[in-house]
Amino acid sequence: MQNDQELKALVREKYSVIAEQSTAQNASSCCGATASCCGTDVYSIMSDDYTQQQGYMEEADLGLGCGLPTAFAQIKEGNTVIDLGSGAGNDCFVARSIVGEKGKVIGIDFTEKMIEKARANAEKMGFNNVEFRQGDIEQMPVTSNVADVIVSNCVLNLVPNKPAVFKEIFRVLKPGAHFSISDIVLEGEIPEHWKKIAELYAGCVSGAIQQAEYLGLISATGFKNIQVQKEKLITLPDEILRNYLSEAEITDYKTGRVAIKSITVYAEKPAACCEPGAGCC
Repeated sequence: MQNDQELKALVREKYSVIAEQSTAQNASSCCGATASCCGTDVYSIMSDDYTQQQGYMEEADLGLGCGLPTAFAQIKEGNTVIDLGSGAGNDCFVARSIVGEKGKVIGIDFTEKMIEKARANAEKMGFNNVEFRQGDIEQMPVTSNVADVIVSNCVLNLVPNKPAVFKEIFRVLKPGAHFSISDIVLEGEIPEHWKKIAELYAGCVSGAIQQAEYLGLISATGFKNIQVQKEKLITLPDEILRNYLSEAEITDYKTGRVAIKSITVYAEKPAACCEPGAGCC
């Protein structure tokens, strides 16, 4: 497996390509831009349907998510919402329809072409309270204690240093504020060689960690009232399985000894709390 910087470069490259594709093109590849791993049939195996969500904008929906975090995030009018890995702005525009003119939405993405596409979408709609910032969510370009709600959709699994992201989420949230994040997690160990395949990393599979470890990171960061709001099993099509697994490994996967899941997780930053490790929480 590559080092952290190489993995980030891989993700940036893949998602720069995705930014220039249509939703239909991305949906036809379970690995986003890595269509070579999926054959020619259409698979939309991770994303949920956004079309009934208030504020939905078709041009901003690239079909890359694995949940509906904004639907679970308890966003209120006037809130400041931050979307991590905001892509073309899909969740930001849904959140904006809830926070209204008195609220604010900030999208953060480290892929320049995604930022360009999101800004163009916001300009098209005439939104003046939706802002997109290019940056790494391991070091967010946001001051501390500003967000009422943080959302993210199928992004943290792409980040090598997940503890750093959760610490940044803690820093940026106001005391008593919360997040709702949809992500890919595992139950049972995936084959070791999956973790070394770059295509599967960019496709959200080999970058995922065990669900118990994921929830443990959230708790260790200092968050409270942790809840799994939704979970669903991700079923990989046979084309992918045959490319990367032996027959025995396929059997293990199909009999449930290895599971890939999407979960939506909610957690709160304690009220009147300081930064992790400062000894006052």
